[in-house]
Amino acid sequence: MRRELLFTAALASCIGAASAAWNHNDYLHSPTPDEIPNPDAMGSGWEDAFARASDFVSQLTTEEKVGLVSGTEGPCVGNIAPIYRLNFTGLCIQNGPLALEQGTYSSVFPAGITIAATWDKNIAYERGSQMAAEFRGKGSQVLLGPVAGPLGRSGFGGRNWEGFSPDPYLTGELFTETILGIQDSGVQACAKHYIGNEQETQRQPSQNEDGTTIESVSSNIDDRTMHELYLWPFQQAVKAGVATVMCSYNRLNQTYGCQNSKAQNGILKGELGFQGYVMSDWGATHSGAFAINAGEDMDMPGTASFGPVFFNQNLTESVKNGSVPMGRLDDMCRRVMTPYFHLNQDKGFPAMDPVNKELNAVLFSSPGEYKYNYTYGAVANVDVRGNHGAEIRKQAADGIVLLKNTNNTLPLKSPKHITVFGNDAGDLTNGMSVFYFNGVGNYEYGVLAAGGGSGSGLFTYLVSPLEAIKQRAGFREKALVQYVLNNSAIIEENSPYLKALLPSSPDVCIVFLKSWATEGEDRTSLHSDWNGDEVVEKIASTCPNTVVVTHSNGVNVLPWADHPNVTAILAAHLSGQEAGSSIVDVLWGDVNPSGHLPYTIAKRESDYSFASIQNSTDLQDTDDPRAWQSDFKEGVLIDYRHFDYYNKTVQYEFGYGLSYTTFSIGKRISITPLFNGELSALPADAKVIPGGNPNLWEILYRISITVKNTGEVAGAAVPQLYLSLPKGTSEAASAVNVLRGFEKVQLQPGESRDITFQLTRRDISHWDVTRQQWVIPSGLMQARVGFSSRDFRVAGSFTPIR
Repeated sequence: MRRELLFTAALASCIGAASAAWNHNDYLHSPTPDEIPNPDAMGSGWEDAFARASDFVSQLTTEEKVGLVSGTEGPCVGNIAPIYRLNFTGLCIQNGPLALEQGTYSSVFPAGITIAATWDKNIAYERGSQMAAEFRGKGSQVLLGPVAGPLGRSGFGGRNWEGFSPDPYLTGELFTETILGIQDSGVQACAKHYIGNEQETQRQPSQNEDGTTIESVSSNIDDRTMHELYLWPFQQAVKAGVATVMCSYNRLNQTYGCQNSKAQNGILKGELGFQGYVMSDWGATHSGAFAINAGEDMDMPGTASFGPVFFNQNLTESVKNGSVPMGRLDDMCRRVMTPYFHLNQDKGFPAMDPVNKELNAVLFSSPGEYKYNYTYGAVANVDVRGNHGAEIRKQAADGIVLLKNTNNTLPLKSPKHITVFGNDAGDLTNGMSVFYFNGVGNYEYGVLAAGGGSGSGLFTYLVSPLEAIKQRAGFREKALVQYVLNNSAIIEENSPYLKALLPSSPDVCIVFLKSWATEGEDRTSLHSDWNGDEVVEKIASTCPNTVVVTHSNGVNVLPWADHPNVTAILAAHLSGQEAGSSIVDVLWGDVNPSGHLPYTIAKRESDYSFASIQNSTDLQDTDDPRAWQSDFKEGVLIDYRHFDYYNKTVQYEFGYGLSYTTFSIGKRISITPLFNGELSALPADAKVIPGGNPNLWEILYRISITVKNTGEVAGAAVPQLYLSLPKGTSEAASAVNVLRGFEKVQLQPGESRDITFQLTRRDISHWDVTRQQWVIPSGLMQARVGFSSRDFRVAGSFTPIR
């Protein structure tokens, strides 16, 4: 029996971090409503392109229409076949969110988690634009990114690094700017993975020893949590005009994401007014007519290498027998072609780099010869990098978070003797292309500059920290640079390697740690890999000036953070090809660190148990096809919302980050309403446009503060606005404070600048599960501005609804 995603007031009321009544069977036994029909796209916001798409589709045969929505073999990760009689050369769809995954002479940019740590909307836009330029130069119309799913519910998530932050507001802003940067450069962005794709474990079905199919994990999410957390950034993506949304592998409230009519037809295309096309993740399609009528528009990759083929010829038969109406197929095709015409991809788009064919054959065991004659450029190995290396270096440096800096250890002041430790400091002993393969976690040596899986890239070059330190300190400043990169040798009792270095009293000891993560598996620990904690303890026990640098996929616990000899800590995340250069820029003060944490660093690993990932060993022998249930019973209380609600001490809070200068915020906060008369709790009814009810985006308040650089060097401040909203009608727990504004501002010593935050109706509303509306709660709202989620410098209040 079909188990449809169902959100009801009664169901939602039993869900929340403070509720003991949670039971995922409430979803299993909910009454199954009628399927929600697919709303036809009307081209809202893309009227001219929609008219061109409609004309194009009217000229297609049934077989050509089917080909336009069915992936096929070809030289790219995903391929839509050409229709040469109409001058359509097909679609080349390529990974991914930080690089052109299969591209020679292309760049590897910092990961999404690094961009989140910049808290800089301009950087997010520019990075998106630069990546798109490389995709376009290689002949790829569709970039599979950016990522807002996983949002980062659990710090153990294997793909958190591809996205931005567990805070929906921060993710939403950077997600949107990345999409705009990509599409302003003429390439289609793909917002993924929609929705509830918060773990890798059992993301796809498996079989037990008896041959029983065990279904994918079901993310069981109540209505309010869905809207206030996981849907929030996707709503902004739709408003920004994203071309395509990728549906995810997991089940959502018992129904596979790519055939969930409530999620796709009801919410995405109905409530949010999405006008583009829903593309499946690779192998995420589990039916043909059923998924299509539930809102899936394009199947990827559409080849037998990823399992059964549900579109292609099967779709042709479904149209003939009436199980898929011709009108539905036409809508799918119009949705695919409208962004193509809107971005003028029919006008002078570069042909594919011929090297695609060879790379695809090597990386994906593709045959290299295809059914369709794709159009290739005359020259192979086109160099699309431009000046992106310099930009990547700056982006990575701006994403470095200074967590500790005792006695102004940093920036370094021309040290004459430097010792470098840790297996993350050196070059990759297994080659630069290794990041593509999931097995990189087994390779001990080399700086970690990207994660693994389809979200990674093929490096043209990679600057290691040790090489950059040698160039800066050894070559330019004639310092003595010594190093030990073998962690096992470092922690060895009475290590002869350390005896040769540490007794000579180096000016500074720099320890480099790394933490691996990849698509296809979740993390088993939040500690640094390869005995990193022991390495720090060993060095700090002897060296009184120990600086620690982490290259990590996200959350790490730092049990040595309070060690008196650990004088400075830098979180560099996943920096891309200029990893070493960017960290040296910060260490020596050429760049003043301005990164802030996009997540919380807790005291202990167990502090994150509120959103733990179900261990596969618990269910490896199950006979129950629906055994995998991930109940989001914490509701909206993830990351800092959890720690604040339960008043828990943390190591470093969300939004935290130090600088080589100091900043202040003036004592005055201005809160100005921008509406006339009384404000209604509900938005006025209006025709849905991309992004939903347009009245949700009405700016209702302007909040202004003044920030000043009170130090002696230039730097960038990141003032952050948090709201404390009155409790709405939900009985579930609400966050104490929620981020609702941030701005990065460069300031010279002594310079002040006024900063203004704008609040929309959605920003000051809760999702009401009974009325199925965003509702402004009645009562007093607190506005607090500071430099982190626990460092407020000025506060004010206002009452929208009395």
